[in-house]
Amino acid sequence: MTLSSLPTISNVNLSQIRLEIRTLQSKLVQWRRQFHQYPELGFKEKATAAFIAQTLTEIGIPHQTGIAKTGIVATITSPHPGPVLAIRADMDALPIQEENEVPYCSRHDGIMHACGHDGHTAIALGTADYLWRHREAFRGTVKIIFQPAEESPGGAKPMIEEGVLKNPDVDAIIGLHLWNNLPLGTVGVRSGPLMAAVECFDLDIFGKGGHGAMPHQTVDSVVVSAQIVNALQTIVARNINPIDSAVVTVGELHAGTALNVIADQAKMRGTVRYFNPQFKGYFGQRIEEIVAGICQSFGATYELNYWWLYPPVINDEKMAELVRSVALDVVETSTGIVPTCQTMGGEDMSFFLEEVPGCYFFLGSANPDKGLSYPHHHPRFDFDESVLSMGVEMFVRCVEKFD
Repeated sequence: MTLSSLPTISNVNLSQIRLEIRTLQSKLVQWRRQFHQYPELGFKEKATAAFIAQTLTEIGIPHQTGIAKTGIVATITSPHPGPVLAIRADMDALPIQEENEVPYCSRHDGIMHACGHDGHTAIALGTADYLWRHREAFRGTVKIIFQPAEESPGGAKPMIEEGVLKNPDVDAIIGLHLWNNLPLGTVGVRSGPLMAAVECFDLDIFGKGGHGAMPHQTVDSVVVSAQIVNALQTIVARNINPIDSAVVTVGELHAGTALNVIADQAKMRGTVRYFNPQFKGYFGQRIEEIVAGICQSFGATYELNYWWLYPPVINDEKMAELVRSVALDVVETSTGIVPTCQTMGGEDMSFFLEEVPGCYFFLGSANPDKGLSYPHHHPRFDFDESVLSMGVEMFVRCVEKFD
């Protein structure tokens, strides 16, 4: 599905965003640009966290800081007893040199908000601001989680381990990702798998070097590596049920120092993605079997380091229906709801969803007419900032409707 086949920007019904939230828009933009100008990498979001804490203090919202180093949790309790709903936003940036020429361009060399986390944080702050002033309008408690290090090594799990879902115990959780693969005015929401599990590997191949004209005296690590790269693709093509989706990608391959020298060593790095949680443990075992067999047949040896990063993001059916019903009130027509929005990208929101039922959804943020459609992690990534008030509206309505 392409941007052109989805609802156009003109389909956004801003009248569905309540006036008070639209009035917040200038503050949302100010906050977002503050975060964008001063991006910080995972577990180093000290200035970002300080700004969030200061803003929460100024509003008057109780909060706890220093969770998993830089994480923050704001707690807003209604006078009406009820359930506990958490809202999660990630704060970290990426090691990318920004190429945008905008007044709010990153001032930190080599670091950039190239995935929308600055927008996520601004939306969460705006949601906190609104809910604090309208505590009579919902039941129960809302915990707003500002999480570090989503891009890796992952801040969700250490926050959970430090009790972020306790005192009071969270009944369910929601979160959003601004999504430049969808145009402004659309919401990507589905139950079940939304984003993939992420696993990674480093592989060193050890052969025997020699002269490029005398290969019979060598064990060519490049040839061994080429065989391995090709064979790894058969895991998905021939070992996995075609109904299941999975990806094995070798993203790095390094070997050799001269054109007439057969390299004695090669190094490759890659990633594995899948939706079905039953595959946990399978790919690592299968990759090692293939590597071991090929190396033995060529007389090479190897060292394989395989690790599991994030589980798949799997949405609860009831919570996905809550988000979908809210989206129908916010976007103009049902065509603005996009259920075919799965991606093999990974997200550590998955750890929260393993602990409590919840829904993670995509909020369309691209506006090609303004040149705001570069993909995530691109040095020219940016989004239409009018999506910020739409994000607040989505979160607020979910809180008001949750029971």
